[in-house]
Amino acid sequence: MVKCSKCTVFVCEHPEKARVTSRLDFCPMNVEKNTLMEASKEYEKPLVRRMATISALVESKGYMKWTRVEDTIEFAKSMNFKRLGVACCVGLMEEGRVLTDILESNDFEVTFVFCKTGGIPKEELGLKDSEKVHPGIFEPICNPVELNIIVGLCVGHDSTFIKYSKAPVTVLIAKDRVLCHNPVGALYTAKGYYKHKLYSMHKTSARARREKKGRESRPATRQ
Repeated sequence: MVKCSKCTVFVCEHPEKARVTSRLDFCPMNVEKNTLMEASKEYEKPLVRRMATISALVESKGYMKWTRVEDTIEFAKSMNFKRLGVACCVGLMEEGRVLTDILESNDFEVTFVFCKTGGIPKEELGLKDSEKVHPGIFEPICNPVELNIIVGLCVGHDSTFIKYSKAPVTVLIAKDRVLCHNPVGALYTAKGYYKHKLYSMHKTSARARREKKGRESRPATRQ
């Protein structure tokens, strides 16, 4: 099984350490050589090769100097993309509008859609009213350009968008309502404040469900 998270050698970045790879039974460069060879063939496709090359050049030119917004603009311009798509969460509409203004000021043609476009009710997915974020009110589900930019789509909604997008996709804002859309903050504090919230998350939820079920099964006491 591949487990790069266990590696302390980083042969992929330091080829001179290649002799160590043979002793790592979890390193893909050792146990998945055929898979890596097949994957490398994808770079023979013109668009994939160009995107990889431009990505490397943008990283080099803007390293520790450009924001992600600037990286995105430079990448799109270097790829000669003219029409960009923005898929935006309704909750980040102001950020989406600012992004659209910036992109249009850089001579891009922007197609902008909110996640609720289409207004399909969640009940059509089989959800009960009590399972919605705000029970009792209408809640719609989330729903050709050269590059699509995700602005704060929910987890799962973003996966669906990426799966069906016919154009390449990049993420500008990853939604995290608690951490001001900075999800990596939870990882930075995973050994401290968030340790018990993250590492025991499912155990705590399971225990709470058992306790709730136990309470519901008890006979009601007379007042």
